[in-house]
Amino acid sequence: MKGLVIKNTGSWYTVLTDDGQLLDCKVKGNFRIKGIRSTNPVAVGDRVTVNDENWITEIEDRRNYIIRKSINLSKQSHIIAANVDQAMLIVTVVKPETSTTFIDRFLASAEAYRVPVILIFNKVDLLSDDERHYQQMMIQLYETIGYECFAISATTGEGVEALRSKLEGKITLFSGNSGVGKSTLINRLVPGVNLRTADISDAHQTGMHTTTFSEMIPLPQSKESPLPQSNYSPPSQGGAGGGSSWLIDTPGIKGFGTFDMEREELTSYFKEIFEFSKQCKFSDCTHTHEPGCAVLQAVEDHYIAQSRYQSYLSMLEDKDENKYREAY
Repeated sequence: MKGLVIKNTGSWYTVLTDDGQLLDCKVKGNFRIKGIRSTNPVAVGDRVTVNDENWITEIEDRRNYIIRKSINLSKQSHIIAANVDQAMLIVTVVKPETSTTFIDRFLASAEAYRVPVILIFNKVDLLSDDERHYQQMMIQLYETIGYECFAISATTGEGVEALRSKLEGKITLFSGNSGVGKSTLINRLVPGVNLRTADISDAHQTGMHTTTFSEMIPLPQSKESPLPQSNYSPPSQGGAGGGSSWLIDTPGIKGFGTFDMEREELTSYFKEIFEFSKQCKFSDCTHTHEPGCAVLQAVEDHYIAQSRYQSYLSMLEDKDENKYREAY
């Protein structure tokens, strides 16, 4: 029996079968050692085969996935979601502040695994004039690079309706730091789903985890209609298909350690750095010290943002030190 993994709690998986059943499934212990260096060999969004005893016995080849380094096991990865049409990275300028390094690491990982990303700047209702100016500068930076950006308030609803057309007929991963408002946004987009939300920690201005597992949520055809169980219909293997739309809610992440990226490939995951690298004197230029480096010149001439270049250097440092960068 074949189906789609729509929920992963860490100990069991909910599989939506192709004939519409919802099954609680598990994987056998030896499944984890068949060449899969991951803390979660089965991820939300995976197409799987299930036997009569509700064991997952096979994972179909993935179109793509979003992956990061496991926090506690540096040699292993954690797959956030698989087979997605796009990702929406929710970021905030305040309460909490999302660092540009975190954004850039997520974008680079998405580029590596062929996942288009839209940046959602949430909590515009909380911004001072200076903070609005800073946010606009960030939006201008990422739009210039080629990423679509939206400024919204999930709390008040400002700008949220503009997202709906971007979600139609697609499987969309929602990700971001803890506390940026993912659950609040999904609650507004999907009436009746009632995801748990929490206030920001006053002491550290950081988010507190409210989503504890990953889950696919069907988006209703109409914003007025609540979410009925009958909304569950399997998307086709190549995407959402059939006009159905799915959101993937994931736990907030504090850091984004990149995984399985070769040093020489890293340049190609930064769009603007890759374009300038074509003009470098040496084909194996690392863009750190070499003479005739077009990237270094572009940084000096402000064609490449200093923040983006620093993110690139921090990821090079990961390759040197082979460690997870918790600060990001």
